[in-house]
Amino acid sequence: MAAKRAAVKGGRKPRFKRILLKISGEALAKGGSAHDADILESVCGEVAGLVKAGCQVGMVVGGGNIFRGLTGVKGGFERTTGDHMGMLATVINALALRATFERLGTRCEVMTAFPIIGVTLNFNKREAVRLLESDVVVVFAADTGNPYFTTDTGAALRAIEIEADIMMKATKVDGVYTADPKKDPTAKRYDRISYAEVIAKQLGVMDITAITLCRENKLPVMVFAMTEPGSIAGAVAGTSVGTIVEE
Repeated sequence: MAAKRAAVKGGRKPRFKRILLKISGEALAKGGSAHDADILESVCGEVAGLVKAGCQVGMVVGGGNIFRGLTGVKGGFERTTGDHMGMLATVINALALRATFERLGTRCEVMTAFPIIGVTLNFNKREAVRLLESDVVVVFAADTGNPYFTTDTGAALRAIEIEADIMMKATKVDGVYTADPKKDPTAKRYDRISYAEVIAKQLGVMDITAITLCRENKLPVMVFAMTEPGSIAGAVAGTSVGTIVEE
């Protein structure tokens, strides 16, 4: 898919026509609250700016601020039940994003991997692409709809299905490092790294299933820090620091 450049706020131009932005559920939380209104507005405001600039944006959000499947297992839940509870947590976060987008005047739809009649749309590739091409932000929730798969795998799958130019993973760290930079002050950040190196060195960018999906479908992944306002737009424009994972 050819990248179409369009002006964004401040004169920056997005490098990609269609992106899949993956953010963690924890990124929406602050001070013990599962959802911080200011953070939601900041994230949605940046994404809305990208859409106005001509960028088509699909999103995947985790549910860790509400419930994690593996946490449920530790608490005594059977794994499938825990994972289903985690999927529903991602739906709650997706609805919070949709409500915020709508309050800001940006059209948004939530698509889930299984039907939630009257609340969300069931995932359909053709409908998702049609919405993206109509300047609607589409938030994909409930991961793949199956237990034993992570939100990263769900994000990789949706990115491939909608034929995104890149999957952008927002984290607390500004890229991929040779070691944990919080524990090893000598750790160095990669500007670019191959899928094979990520797997061989077990760098923990994403789980093996997700990174393998990206590798097999030649989907590049950008890992960047979502720590300051403007970081999402900066990553899309190429002005923020990050790491590109590709062949």
